[in-house]
Amino acid sequence: MIETVRQERSVAEDKAQQNSILIPENRIDANPQNVVLAERPESDADEGMTLMDLIRIVGKHMFTAILVFVLVVVGVTAYTLTAQKKYTATAQLFASYNNTTADALDSSVSSQSTAGTYIATQLKSYPDLVKTEAVLQPVIDELNDNSITTDDLATMVTATNPTDTYMLNVSVEATSPEQSAQLANEVSQSLSRVVSSELYASGKKSMVKLSVVQKAKTPTSQSSPNTKLNIAVAVVAGIVLGIFAALVRDLLARKLQDLMDLQSIDPNGSIVGIIPKDEVLNGTKPVIVAKPDSSIAEEFRRMRTNLSFVTSKDGDKGRLIVITSSMPSEGKTTVSCNLAAALAENGASVLLIDADLRHPSVAKRLGLEGGVGLAHVLSNQASVKDVVQRYWKPNLHIMPAGPRIQNASVLLNSRIMHELVHQAVQQYDYVIIDTTPMSVANDVAVFGQMGNGVVMVSARGVTYKSALRGAVNELRDLDVPLLGYVFNLADEKRNRGYGNYYYYGSYYYKGEYGKEDSKKGKKHRRSHKRGK
Repeated sequence: MIETVRQERSVAEDKAQQNSILIPENRIDANPQNVVLAERPESDADEGMTLMDLIRIVGKHMFTAILVFVLVVVGVTAYTLTAQKKYTATAQLFASYNNTTADALDSSVSSQSTAGTYIATQLKSYPDLVKTEAVLQPVIDELNDNSITTDDLATMVTATNPTDTYMLNVSVEATSPEQSAQLANEVSQSLSRVVSSELYASGKKSMVKLSVVQKAKTPTSQSSPNTKLNIAVAVVAGIVLGIFAALVRDLLARKLQDLMDLQSIDPNGSIVGIIPKDEVLNGTKPVIVAKPDSSIAEEFRRMRTNLSFVTSKDGDKGRLIVITSSMPSEGKTTVSCNLAAALAENGASVLLIDADLRHPSVAKRLGLEGGVGLAHVLSNQASVKDVVQRYWKPNLHIMPAGPRIQNASVLLNSRIMHELVHQAVQQYDYVIIDTTPMSVANDVAVFGQMGNGVVMVSARGVTYKSALRGAVNELRDLDVPLLGYVFNLADEKRNRGYGNYYYYGSYYYKGEYGKEDSKKGKKHRRSHKRGK
């Protein structure tokens, strides 16, 4: 029986040797020595919205903010210019003690001090008294104008008692300056008569006397609408409402627009790369190969540097980098191919595995023959040596996915796949696995647990916030670490300020690619949407 076990073990070893992956013997570690990343304090996640965040939100939705501002200003201005002009005239009255009724006064008001208190008390009721029919109907009768009612006139009249005075101001707002002055004077005279002689039904004279001390004069300018004031208010209101509209739109936006959206989903997440939108990424060659001196090539070198610090040679895990996305068409395959080329450029031995057996695309992206690949290895139809292809450099190997298969989940979670990955991380400096989007399948959970974690690719204008949030929560539930995010299809103008950051916040990383590329900001190329 022991002999049988030995024979089975020998057969397994021979098979493993057959499937071993050959690489150049001189392995070179791509970890640069002159790069230092600052740790992000935990308190940064709880800082809330800052002024800079608000500015970025408004800048992101600048069109909305400007549109709301223009609508408010134009609307208020149009109303101000078309509204009927009105004029206000004011007459002033003085309230005094009626000496002619001294013999009729109660002892409680016999003194001057008490009389003053009484007058002040009575004055508080006169702003309401001036709007009564008893005061306004005589005015209408005097004018002999049946087109106006007491209710109409009441809306035009306003009376105020300045604080700590015995003065009463009677103002009338009318559509013509002459009418406003005439009505103000007539109402003042009527109020004076009612208060001085007609207020008491018993026939007693009033203890308060109202005298007109300043007749209303014909106004020379309109009182409403106040053009300058209305426009000033409109400008302020337009700014406030514009900012509010930008905030609301940002809150209701369903897709990622900038790094702030990523921060809202995962405040503690790290950014390992920011890839601008550019047509050079649509070609069949990685940007490192096609345009090695371009600013986008520098971004992938920056990503290479960042990932060298979040991955480590830890036992049998090695530097296994699993790249996925929450949804299709976010550019994960483009990122995988370009990252592999960037790592190989630095001398590291790299194996790129297309593990998206449902929608293979690595071979097409690199212009390679993809008819034979991982699917044949997992189904025992071919060996690893038969499907691995060299690309660009001797130390860059590609394993296409092969044809689409129906039982992808079963094969990817098989013993053969685990053995393949185990051997690969022992033989290569870096193993990159391009796997299925998480909205399609959870294959990433299998590979994420094999290595150090997962790199999530998210694209501006493509990634739904809900889908990304669900993917992040799923990885946390499965205890699969997130190494960081790649923000793809970024607006170079909008996100230029983040170009030198590894973490959210203001912590720089320094090194070979720590300075902002001088070529950024030059003429932008016409961009096309990238798919996988």
